[in-house]
Amino acid sequence: MMQTTPESLWERYQKFYSHYPALGLTLDISRMDFPDDFLPSMEPRMARAFANMADLEHGAIANPDEKRMVGHYWLRNPALAPQPAIRQQIEDAIRAVKDFAHQVHSGTIHGARGPFKNLLVIGIGGSALGPEFVAHALSQPATDKLAVHFFDNTDPDGMDKVLSRLAGHLGETLCVVISKSGGTQETRNGMLEAAAAYQRAGLDFGRHAVAITGADSALDKFAAANHWRARFPMWDWVGGRTSETSDVGLLPMALQGFDIDAFLEGARECDKITRINNVNANPAALLALAWFHIGNGKGAKDMVILPYKDRLELFSRYLQQLVMESLGKEFDLDGKKVNQGIAVYGNKGSTDQHAYIQQLRDGINNFFVTFIAVSRDQHGAPLMVQDGVTPGDFLQGFWLGTRQALHEKGRESISITITDVSAFTIGVLIALFERAVGFYASLVNINAYHQPGVEAGKKAANAIIALQLKIVAFLKDHPNSTVEQIAATVGSGDIENVFRICEHLAANPDRKLAKTTGASPFEAAYRIL
Repeated sequence: MMQTTPESLWERYQKFYSHYPALGLTLDISRMDFPDDFLPSMEPRMARAFANMADLEHGAIANPDEKRMVGHYWLRNPALAPQPAIRQQIEDAIRAVKDFAHQVHSGTIHGARGPFKNLLVIGIGGSALGPEFVAHALSQPATDKLAVHFFDNTDPDGMDKVLSRLAGHLGETLCVVISKSGGTQETRNGMLEAAAAYQRAGLDFGRHAVAITGADSALDKFAAANHWRARFPMWDWVGGRTSETSDVGLLPMALQGFDIDAFLEGARECDKITRINNVNANPAALLALAWFHIGNGKGAKDMVILPYKDRLELFSRYLQQLVMESLGKEFDLDGKKVNQGIAVYGNKGSTDQHAYIQQLRDGINNFFVTFIAVSRDQHGAPLMVQDGVTPGDFLQGFWLGTRQALHEKGRESISITITDVSAFTIGVLIALFERAVGFYASLVNINAYHQPGVEAGKKAANAIIALQLKIVAFLKDHPNSTVEQIAATVGSGDIENVFRICEHLAANPDRKLAKTTGASPFEAAYRIL
C-alpha cells in the first residue's frame, strides 16, 4: 500500500509528477497505488504499444475488422500522411474551412434575411459531442462570430426547444449537417426537422445548409441535388470519435470564430510528445499504464472525470464516447472473448462536492478519479470574497481537499493541470486522451477503432421501426385488437415490444391510434382512428 506520511507523499509526488511546458500541461500519477516495479515491468508491453502506434501513423491497416487505416493524427500534421493524395486532401479541407468561414463572417455568404448570426449543428455521437465540448469550452458570447445551437438527438421535443430559440431568426441561421455515411437516422431526422422549420418560415433550406459527409454518400448526393451552400469531406480513415481535428470540429469552430490554427497546433504538439518511446517522458503512455494498473488490465474500475472548471463540464461526455466506444469490446484481436472496457462518468468540481463525492469517499471502491484543473482562474481582476481569497482559490481548495479526502480512504486518483482554457490547450487535451486510448487498446490487444455494438444497436432500432409499421398496417384492417392478438398475427415473438409500441403510439394523439382499456394494461384493445 502507498505510504501516507507527508514526507513519503512528497517524495512520491516528485517522482511521478510530469511537467510539459510546451503543452501547458502537468500530469501527476503519484496518488495511483502501483508498486515501484510496475512501470519497468510493463516496458515490453509498452514497446509493442509504441510499435503499433508507429505502424498506425505510417498507414498500416490499424482497423482490421473494417480494413481501414486510422489517420486522425495526420489531420493536425498532414506531412505525416502516408500518401501525397491524403496530405493534399487534408490541406485542401483546412483551406476550404477557413475560406468558407471568412466568407460567412464578411457577409459574402449570407442567409435570406441577412448575415448569418446563428449556427445550428446537426449530428450525433462523434459528430456532436466534440463540437459541443469545444463550443462550451471556448465560447465568449460577447465576441463569438456566430451563436451555436445543436440537434444531437432524435428527440422531437428537444429539437422544438432549440427551434423555439431560433424562432424568427432562421433566415440568419446556418445549418451544418454532419454524417459520414449520410444514413445516420438521428442526423437525418434532425435535418428533416430543420428543413421543415425553414419551409414553414418560407425559406429555402438549401440556401442555409452545409454538409460534412463522405464522398458520394446519401447526404452528399442530397446536398448536391438541393443546391446546399457547400459540402466538406469526411474520410473513412477518420472515426467519428476521433474526428474533432477534422472538418467535423474545425468548421463549427471556424464559424464561431475560434482559432483553429492554435487548436491544431495544440494537438500537433501533444502528438510530438506522446510519440516519444519513453514512458517516463510520455504523458499518454503514463495515463494508459495507470488505467491498466488500477483495472488490472480488465477495466475493473470506473473512470470518474472531475474537471474543476465550468468550461470543461462537457469533457466527461466527450470522453465517454472516446473511451467507452473505443475500449468496450467483446473480443480481442485474436478472437478471444475478453469483454474489455472502462466505464466513464463525471460532472464537474466543485459541484460534485454536493453530489456523488460522498459515495466516492465512503462507498464502494470501484473507481478512480481523474481531476482536471486549470491554473488560470479568469481574465480580469478577481473578486476577493474574503481577505486575500478569491472564488478561484476556493475552487482549488475544493480540488486539493477532495483529492486528499479520497486518498485518506484509499481511493486512487490522477491529476491533470492545464495552464488555461484556450484553443491550444483544448487541442492538447483531446490529443492526449486519443493517444492514451490507443496505447491502452494495444496493452489489452483490442481494436479501438471499430464499433460493432453500435451497429448492432442501429440494426435493432430499425427492426423496431419495421415492427411498428407492421402493427399499424395490421390495425387498419383489424381494429380493437389486443397486444397478444397483434403479436400473433404480425409474427413477432416479442410481445413486450409490441405492447410498448402500441402504448407509445396511443400516448401521442397525432398518431391516430386509440386505446380502449381492459381489465389490465395488457388486455387493452387498440384501433386506428
